[in-house]
Amino acid sequence: MYEKNPLSPHLQIYRWHLSMILSIAHRIIGIVNSVAIILICLWTISLLFGEENYEIIKILFQSFFGKLLIISLSWSFSFHILSEIRHLIWDLGYGFDLKISKITGIITITGSLVLTVLIYLLGKNLI
Repeated sequence: MYEKNPLSPHLQIYRWHLSMILSIAHRIIGIVNSVAIILICLWTISLLFGEENYEIIKILFQSFFGKLLIISLSWSFSFHILSEIRHLIWDLGYGFDLKISKITGIITITGSLVLTVLIYLLGKNLI
């Protein structure tokens, strides 16, 4: 009686490309960074209530999970900053060409990884 038409034909037509993936990642990481900033602010406020609160956080960040969390947040902030610069360039009217869009996407990904490594090395006083 009724034909079963697809509800979302765009999911069947479009192929995933780098700009689409980076756009989705930019939005998700923006939410993650917002939550991280709130937690960092709460941690800072907890320092007002005494030094023992700092010791609890210090123990957490010295664990493997804590170090992984710090490196992950370092990458997410780096990625988000570089992605924002990419969006700013687009807002100025540049970089819409498919080839340039791919190049800036690759620069965003590799640049965020390089910045994360540099931040880690700076944190370890190796640079």
